Amino acid sequence: MILELLKSVIFGIIEGITEWLPISSTGHLILAEQFIKFKEVSPEFWNMFQVVIQFGAILAVVVIYIKQIWPFTKDKEKAIKSTGILSIFNKKIMNLWGKILVACIPAAIIGLLFDEVFEELFYNPVCIAIALIVFGIAFIVIENWNKKRKGKLKETDTEITYKDAIIIGIFQLLAAIFPGTSRSGATIIGGLLIGLSRPNAAEFTFYLAIPTMLGASLLKLVKFGLGFTGIEIAVLLVGMLVSFLVSIAVIKFLMSYIKKHDFKVFGYYRIILGIIVLAYFLIG
Repeated sequence: MILELLKSVIFGIIEGITEWLPISSTGHLILAEQFIKFKEVSPEFWNMFQVVIQFGAILAVVVIYIKQIWPFTKDKEKAIKSTGILSIFNKKIMNLWGKILVACIPAAIIGLLFDEVFEELFYNPVCIAIALIVFGIAFIVIENWNKKRKGKLKETDTEITYKDAIIIGIFQLLAAIFPGTSRSGATIIGGLLIGLSRPNAAEFTFYLAIPTMLGASLLKLVKFGLGFTGIEIAVLLVGMLVSFLVSIAVIKFLMSYIKKHDFKVFGYYRIILGIIVLAYFLIG
């Protein structure tokens, strides 16, 4: 059991790092599982675990950005007495949540309909490697293009339109289809293309992760059912806790890093890793 928990710690670290850096958490978890395999859990549990472990990462976003995403005013009683029940909501934050939910629509619809089809077709090392390389190249190309772009970038979430949200949601759909794409990577690329600043694109990606990953986690839990063994419960809880703690540090690091640097380093990393993975699985 101790060995299984240590493996869960490793997967939690991988999830916490790769969920927020645009290098694909699902891709890294699938690749890591080729070398670090659980022995005391079922294959169905692993299929669920690699998604539900993201719940810890979601909590990290909530903890860090609670002031930016909490939709209620501080003094609810006073607000209700003065202007009515609807006044307990912060209009600016409710508008942000409207954009977040709109951005979730493409992946939610397609994911619900074709989730198992995508898993069967694309959840393998070769497809992951190709997605790593393709989106790595995209990061480098877009960052180079951004240097020549004229005009003011959108620096705050209030400047994001509902049209922008839909476009970002379509990019998120790519991550739902192709593991290795990276949900955060795809949405950040979408944000950069439509003129968001790097910090704004990253933060909107973090917010978008909350309903997206929560929905995906709940869907996997419902499909798996409640037939957990004791070791499976322990493995899942440890993985989520570790991913939460690591995510706190990684989110803070990323936001500090991109204030002074671009995303190209992640593009180069993706390309190198993709080539290594292709070589290993095609030659090996």
